[in-house]
Amino acid sequence: MVRKTTEVRKEEIKAAVLDIIASEGFSRLSTRNLANKVGLSEGAIFRHFKSKRDIILSIMEDVKVDLQDSLRKIALGTKPANERLREFLMSHINYLNKHQGITILLFSEAAHMNDVTLKLQLNEILMEQKLLVTKIIHDGKKEGIWNKKLDEGNVALLYLGIPLSFNIDLVLNRNKVNVKVFCNRMFSLLQKVLIK
Repeated sequence: MVRKTTEVRKEEIKAAVLDIIASEGFSRLSTRNLANKVGLSEGAIFRHFKSKRDIILSIMEDVKVDLQDSLRKIALGTKPANERLREFLMSHINYLNKHQGITILLFSEAAHMNDVTLKLQLNEILMEQKLLVTKIIHDGKKEGIWNKKLDEGNVALLYLGIPLSFNIDLVLNRNKVNVKVFCNRMFSLLQKVLIK
């Protein structure tokens, strides 16, 4: 049997954390449950990560690299603003669907542990998303497709509620959420707010 590299094990551990939260609930995230899910001993988990906090920080770093980079490329792209907003929304929701449990984990841990570093990193992620959406809205106003009187920051703040709503929908209606339908509904609502 071939031994898995540390990087592979780390990815398995992080995926298992998110899977446990998404399928069993946050209260079931224990070292024992995590070890069983990954097929390691409890001690082996901590050969790869020093603590539960380090696992969470690593997941946050993944969000910064994987999600934020793709959202940034979309927001700073050259497509018309309405196309970028739709693509931004779809990319964001698809990421959350693929990594179910991530929002619950990040918000719960930052609040529960009252960890300054976790809160700062979560705030950094959310503020960048808000700035990126603000840019798209600003560009749409310049293109003349959206109401010039709208406050871009308020619309961006409204947008930030959409991923949270998606996570609530996932928690309440597990495996019944149609990502495409959800995104189309949310984009339609955004358009009603933005249109001249």
